[in-house]
Amino acid sequence: MLECAGLVVRYGPIEALHGCDIRAETGTITAILGANGAGKSSLMKAIAGLAPAAAGRITIDGADISALPAHRRAQIGISMALEGRRLFHRMTVDENLKVAWDFRHRDQTVDDFRRSRERVLEWFPMLAARPNTPAGLLSGGQQQMLILSAALIHAPRYLLLDEPSLGLAPAIVQQIFAVISSICRDGGTTIVLSEQVVAQALSVSHRVYVLKRGEVVREGLAAELARDTSLSAAYLGG
Repeated sequence: MLECAGLVVRYGPIEALHGCDIRAETGTITAILGANGAGKSSLMKAIAGLAPAAAGRITIDGADISALPAHRRAQIGISMALEGRRLFHRMTVDENLKVAWDFRHRDQTVDDFRRSRERVLEWFPMLAARPNTPAGLLSGGQQQMLILSAALIHAPRYLLLDEPSLGLAPAIVQQIFAVISSICRDGGTTIVLSEQVVAQALSVSHRVYVLKRGEVVREGLAAELARDTSLSAAYLGG
């Protein structure tokens, strides 16, 4: 499993996380919920190695990875899709995927890349039909699909998704979350998902943690928290 114990993240004098305890069981989707500024992105970046932990531990299957740099965490199976759809907008769909692939597979062949590309794009037929389209000409939903594809090209053990619904129309959000559920169910990938769209996150998740001002204030099974009508108003700004 992936586990954070007593995790503290600071940006200069600002403490974004205050001793968070999070556990993601293998083969499940764990949702991290909270309003803007709750610490969701800081938690995800700390797990990926993009934000240093000032205190606490991050472990995978009991092995402490807290001191590993981001590229080493990627090598052991952690992949992150950052919020904001950060792509090479002048490059095509295939070129964006090739850049992501080359980051960890420079010693492998073009055929190896093509096989991985075909495997990933089975989740996203819209992208499979547009291999030569520049990323900047894709719709917002298609760009999010490309971000997910780039994160999945390595067949990660752990997939970190930071606000995958950000800026998308409700119908596209439903499509994205259906794919996320399938990636976990059919692909066996363990997913940690930070979100503000509570209903969608609860619908696909197994376990949920709610952050408020850098602290875990609620946790439990998604099915149990979905029945709590006060959850959104109390902790999520709804």
